[in-house]
Amino acid sequence: QLQLVESGGGLVQPGGSLRLSCAASGFTLDYFVIGWFRQAPGKEREGVSLISRSGGSTNYADSVKGRFTISKDNAKNTVYLQMNSLKPEDTAVYYCAATGRIASMLPVYYDYWGQGTQVTVSS
Repeated sequence: QLQLVESGGGLVQPGGSLRLSCAASGFTLDYFVIGWFRQAPGKEREGVSLISRSGGSTNYADSVKGRFTISKDNAKNTVYLQMNSLKPEDTAVYYCAATGRIASMLPVYYDYWGQGTQVTVSS
């Protein structure tokens, strides 16, 4: 079974940092583009970042550029999202997802999804 499991979410103060993990099982990351997405209450799910199959290409939403960094460790079959300088508007459920098709920041192209992890940025 192909599974993605997110972890690392929690409550953090503005300006703080969190590192999210996405552990894959049932497949190896090399064959998939992995994206991070988030959905805040009352808003559409939006793309946050993605990393290519080779790891050589990454993409970030303008709202997180310079603050978030995506990476992967193939030996651990895990993708990470390092989030620094967190803002209250970063509060959302964060999902990782995989696609064997087009590399895109649009959720519709992703076939496999984790259950999500809550990130709350608040004083």
